[in-house]
Amino acid sequence: MGQHKAKSYTAPAGALSMRILLVVLGVLVSLAGAVWALQGAGFLLGSFMSNDPTWLWIGVITALIGVGILGLGIWSGRAAKHA
Repeated sequence: MGQHKAKSYTAPAGALSMRILLVVLGVLVSLAGAVWALQGAGFLLGSFMSNDPTWLWIGVITALIGVGILGLGIWSGRAAKHA
């Protein structure tokens, strides 16, 4: 009678490159935020940002945004595999 085949999901052509872009961007933004936070906390000296609490908070927020972008890149790849 009617045999039903499971539909397989194939990712769009640019999905893998977008995932890689998000992961790389997330890592870079996180690293930049970590450097700014360390400078603001006074652990990395030699900059106008050193020992300035404003840069500590800017760095922490930037690093968290980077982690979010990184997570989105990782999650979007996993979601595509399981869909």
